[in-house]
Amino acid sequence: MIALPDFPWDRLLPYQDLARAHSDGIVDLSVGTPVDPVPPVVRTALAEAADSPGYPLTYGTPRLREAAAGWLRRRHGVTVDPADILPIIGSKELVAWLPTLLGVGPGERVVLPELAYPTYDVGARIAGAEPYAADGLLALGPERVPLVWVNSPSNPTGKVLPAEHLRKVVAWARERGAVVASDECYIELGWEEQPISILHPDVCGGSQEGLLAVHSLSKRSNLAGYRAGFVAGDSSLVKRLLEVRKHAGMIMPAPVQAAMAVALDDDRHAQEQRERYAWRRAVLRPALERAGWRIEHSTAGLYLWATNGTNCWDQVRALAEKGILVAPGDFYGDAGRSHIRVAITATDERVDAAVMRLQ
Repeated sequence: MIALPDFPWDRLLPYQDLARAHSDGIVDLSVGTPVDPVPPVVRTALAEAADSPGYPLTYGTPRLREAAAGWLRRRHGVTVDPADILPIIGSKELVAWLPTLLGVGPGERVVLPELAYPTYDVGARIAGAEPYAADGLLALGPERVPLVWVNSPSNPTGKVLPAEHLRKVVAWARERGAVVASDECYIELGWEEQPISILHPDVCGGSQEGLLAVHSLSKRSNLAGYRAGFVAGDSSLVKRLLEVRKHAGMIMPAPVQAAMAVALDDDRHAQEQRERYAWRRAVLRPALERAGWRIEHSTAGLYLWATNGTNCWDQVRALAEKGILVAPGDFYGDAGRSHIRVAITATDERVDAAVMRLQ
């Protein structure tokens, strides 16, 4: 049996019940699940592809891979051969299984950020490897590691890693033969700072050797329910992932592939969604600050990383008593014990309710 930590969100259930007891109902700013409609153009594409009786392609249709390559080039200045793109069943699936798919195993360490999405840690444990949380790679000394995770914009903090920092990570990893996997699921949501991909020439020097970038349409296009994402980068690594995934049956359904291609081609709906999040962020952030919270980092992404100086669970309780549910910072590592993560994904009406309760 694989020894895994308890599922963190289960610990939040009593506070969820407390928040639901509010006379005006709960304002759920915890998980960060999309609440706005799936774009009509995407729903139409899904419906038109619904008659799909045959097995879909693990590799993804050429149409899908070309759409992903076009989006990377158009929106992020990244040139990737469509042959080096692979659809995944939501980014969490790949995060959890990447160490295993790459052959990482016992006696090896997977490096992840000190404040991090918990699934990086879980993925290492599933593979039988040791998760190692470190923002500074120098602490590892000459040790060779198989896999290094970076995440910009960060979940939970919203911190953006500049190109210079990412260049140093890439150089360090290449010296040691490590793969760098970059979780870029929030890359289109830069506010005060603009995130940059690990595959951008300013970071990788024009070579994608040893690099993988993970992307998701959950937030950009409200497709969390579709489980639509892709990984791109080093040709040999993508081929390795493809071979294992074909054997394991890790296949995105054909209608979702069709819908995803249309979503990647359409920037209008993504801009409209970005504007919704921008408004919610613009009203929620000052409301938290007036109520005594300090916002740290949070220059991009869908979360406000906040603290009032007390223990994170005391902050969770204080807000739950107002009917507002947030995530405790220690879900993301010991360094988050005095912080909370506040999502900006609730509806406009619920965000307005939170602002009123914080006054």
